[in-house]
Amino acid sequence: MGFVLRTEPFADADLSVDEFLGGRVRLLQPLSGYRAGVDPVLLAATIPAKAGNRVLELGCGAAPGLCCLGSRVPGLELHGLEVQAGYADLAVRNLVENGMQHRVWQSDLRKIPQELRQISFDHVFANPPYFQAEMRKAAQDGGREVALAGETSLSDWVALAARRSKPGGSVTFIQRAERLPELLAAFQDGLGSIELWPLVPRQGRAPRLVLLRGRKGGKTPFRFHPSQVLHAGARHEQDAENYVALIRSVLRDGAALPFPD
Repeated sequence: MGFVLRTEPFADADLSVDEFLGGRVRLLQPLSGYRAGVDPVLLAATIPAKAGNRVLELGCGAAPGLCCLGSRVPGLELHGLEVQAGYADLAVRNLVENGMQHRVWQSDLRKIPQELRQISFDHVFANPPYFQAEMRKAAQDGGREVALAGETSLSDWVALAARRSKPGGSVTFIQRAERLPELLAAFQDGLGSIELWPLVPRQGRAPRLVLLRGRKGGKTPFRFHPSQVLHAGARHEQDAENYVALIRSVLRDGAALPFPD
């Protein structure tokens, strides 16, 4: 199938202003289109960046992940790569609004600009499309569909992340659990010191999402960490948040979510 990319900028009337990290980050998002949930916020919280580091997010969308990371770790040089020009424009607006040093590249990740090919990064992260297009009913909004089920393979995402990493640099992805075999194979092709961290909705449930990290040139053995529970209790009892304390502190207070030791 073909994908309809969002090329034109969003008009202000088509945007909402949403608060993340308890108001530390304010984000313009389309009323109709791809809107960020908690996944990019959790992913950004895992990135082990320090002030002065150069960081790249592949498929940054409107930059919720970059903005949350930059809020938690001031002094980063933030770069985003986004195929949809309309979302790339929104990413720039959000990074400027939140006062962050940035560069947003509008490009397909399979043919990135020559200038970007010359830059290496301390950390690369990505929240690639979760679905395979042929396995699902397409979203009505074309921009949202590209974010949910893009045409580029996970192996291409990981290969670019590995190429753009410095020696010893980290590459961190979040993805649906059912696509772990594909993702893990791609990591093994170009990265070492791989760590798997499943995220489960509640205690005793199967993971729906996984975090996977590798390092360029890493030599340590594969590590499979115990699952991180997101919600307290066996079931959702009332119409209110019930995140466990750690996850609540990440989402509301901008706390880090480091991979287990």
